[in-house]
Amino acid sequence: MFAYIIRRILYAIPILIGVNLITFMLFFMVNSPDDMARAQLGAKQVTPELIASWKEEKGYDKPLFVNHHAEGIATVTDTLFVQESLKLFRFDFGFSDANRDIGSDIKERMWPSLAIALPTFLIALVTNISLALLLVLFRGSALDTGMMVVAVMIMSISGLFYIIAGQVIFSKMWHWVPISGYEDGWGSIKFIILPVMIGVFAGMGAGVRWYRSIFLEQINQDYVRTARAKGLSELKVLFGHVLRNGMLPILTGVVVIIPSLFMGSLIMESFFGIPGLGSYTIDAINAQDFAIVKAMVFLGSVLYIVGLILTDISYTLFDPRVKL
Repeated sequence: MFAYIIRRILYAIPILIGVNLITFMLFFMVNSPDDMARAQLGAKQVTPELIASWKEEKGYDKPLFVNHHAEGIATVTDTLFVQESLKLFRFDFGFSDANRDIGSDIKERMWPSLAIALPTFLIALVTNISLALLLVLFRGSALDTGMMVVAVMIMSISGLFYIIAGQVIFSKMWHWVPISGYEDGWGSIKFIILPVMIGVFAGMGAGVRWYRSIFLEQINQDYVRTARAKGLSELKVLFGHVLRNGMLPILTGVVVIIPSLFMGSLIMESFFGIPGLGSYTIDAINAQDFAIVKAMVFLGSVLYIVGLILTDISYTLFDPRVKL
């Protein structure tokens, strides 16, 4: 297993380099270092000297990919892309263009993101599996058909609609919860209830349909017919056999999601004013703060790759027939 993990980590290096390359290309196609300097300096009359000084201070005075003024290998290494990528691979996120410590910001903002993402994930997991088992129990009935129609309707509507509708109904009309904001400690509960409810409901359609398809695949297996032939009730068959054997794809799907919980939700946090990593990324994009953007893209890629590795390992843990 150790050799497998090392091999996967080595495979991840060119992937992360490619992600960084695409990030640099896309960002600097839209924003030039001069534009970034003007946005950060914020002065109406920004002189070329001020722009040059800001670029030199932040390192944006270096060529992007190729340094024609250098010789040998320095033509590639003495560039903005290589210098900044090396820092990222050391997990040295440095300072933002607005002189904020990015590492400290990430440590501080990950907790509000987890405060929303973790309850949403756990409640949605239990709710979706329970509803899926219920539909499998009554498969082919009017309840099953009706719920599948509702699930497709939930999937077909944008999550933005649920956010706006939830704020209007529960905050503006009924005044049950604050419309936005956040507090540390237990005071955060009143602020995260509505985002969690919306997150669970918005993902219910896709979740129920996916788990239902997993359980329906198991319900037609030979071991289920054998269990019925032994006289077991349908509930015992579902919970004692179908659920247990369907846990492999469920658990592996869950493992790959867990690392992404740290990154938060871009839209949810922005609309509800949650100071998490999602809103942090959106604010950085609006402010053209490339230091934060590249750090968050890199961190998200690393977490996703870690999730994939954990998924492969979990297969071997839950199914001895699978070999790394």
